[in-house]
Amino acid sequence: MFVMELSYTAPIEAVDREMAAHVAWLDKQYAAGVFLASGRKVPRDGGVILAAGVSRAEIERLAAEDPFTVAGVCAYRITEFVATKTAPALESARETLPG
Repeated sequence: MFVMELSYTAPIEAVDREMAAHVAWLDKQYAAGVFLASGRKVPRDGGVILAAGVSRAEIERLAAEDPFTVAGVCAYRITEFVATKTAPALESARETLPG
């Protein structure tokens, strides 16, 4: 599982200009079953996406394709973790520790 943390690197007006394309990109990843949750940080200086079911290389590729990244209005910090406990609704994303 991955926590994808976005930090805005441009004024909010530039971010807002790319928002429709970013939301369409999010919707595509939700439809593919990769994204589990997403939203703005408080205060609004970026966002967070929770993703699962793909490799780190795939997550990095997806982050590079985000219209926010392409437009140069955000930077990503990606943290991978093993989700050994989840809410019942996320049971399909639950993982076990190796060995």
